[in-house]
Amino acid sequence: MSKKRVAVIFGGQSSEHEVSRVSAQSVIENIDKQKYDVVMIGITKEGQWLTYEGETDKIGSGEWQAIAQQKLLAQKEMSTSSSTLEIVPNNSAKKIICDNNNKIDVVFPVLHGCNGEDGTIQGLFELAQIPYVGCGVLGSALGMDKAYTKIMFEKEGLPQGDYLVFSRKQIYNEQEDVVRKVEERLTYPCFVKPSNAGSSVGVNKAGNREELINALIIAAKNDRRVLVEEFIDGREIECAVLGNDNPIASTVGEVVPCKEFYDYEAKYQAGDSSKVTIPAENLDSETVEKIREYAVRAFKCLDCAGLSRVDFFVHKKTGQIYINEINTLPGFTKISMYPKLWEKSGISYPELIDKLIELAFERFNDCEREFTN
Repeated sequence: MSKKRVAVIFGGQSSEHEVSRVSAQSVIENIDKQKYDVVMIGITKEGQWLTYEGETDKIGSGEWQAIAQQKLLAQKEMSTSSSTLEIVPNNSAKKIICDNNNKIDVVFPVLHGCNGEDGTIQGLFELAQIPYVGCGVLGSALGMDKAYTKIMFEKEGLPQGDYLVFSRKQIYNEQEDVVRKVEERLTYPCFVKPSNAGSSVGVNKAGNREELINALIIAAKNDRRVLVEEFIDGREIECAVLGNDNPIASTVGEVVPCKEFYDYEAKYQAGDSSKVTIPAENLDSETVEKIREYAVRAFKCLDCAGLSRVDFFVHKKTGQIYINEINTLPGFTKISMYPKLWEKSGISYPELIDKLIELAFERFNDCEREFTN
């Protein structure tokens, strides 16, 4: 059986560019090379698409970019043939994914944040008519937009905390009214976050009016819509979901952040200071099963596919479960919860990658349409 060609795409124009690189390095290092040929494609922060053929460890460090750009420049100077796989933003969708001679069989987008897990690049893959790992356009877009995620969870009847949504213009032009509404509805402390962002980028906890105004301005710089949520004094519990129409849930894990809450620094820059416990300790079986049930329901109500990680709060005093958010392209770094949760559930990292690629083909075939006159 001939090997499948998998394009692993990483980087991207988002605040999570660095995290994406580290995730991609882990995926490439763990993919079954007996089964798959890997084509590495990086997107710079400026939006340039580049193929990369160097050492894998240069991806996480960021050194890959200079190497790829230098090679591209040398190719141009030598006037190489048009069959060279050169990827630039203004090419057609099909040429972005494949060259004239070597078609890519499936894409594994290891892209976090805007322009990576929000449905935009998924739309590109749809236009190119090529299978890809992860959620489709709709599920990706809904999962990325926290405000619409909450609307969908509400329709599904999933328990969640109270919240308010404001536009950037409201925050800049009607600041007093925005603050008043927050204080009347949610009080302090509360959390402020961009509606479209990941890895807790732009998220802040506000304990008073001054902190609220500052948090609103920071969040508004990251997105045109801002979410303000009530504070829930809860344990941070996470559950991984895998599958398409009949998804399964992993065991659950707990994150004990090294900081006041699990922000970007606590996730990716604090080393081993943040504690991860899998499975979560001191949770009764009924609570665990309810979380797993909610995770699958959340996955299905957004029409997700392939993978997602669903995050919850379990109130420290009452034990009440609150769904927090869904991550349709969760981190794949060596410290990321998604692969760790499945490892504890009996699926190794290489097996997980293989299953996700199989699910990509399954979803692609299931989405085929027959057009009639």
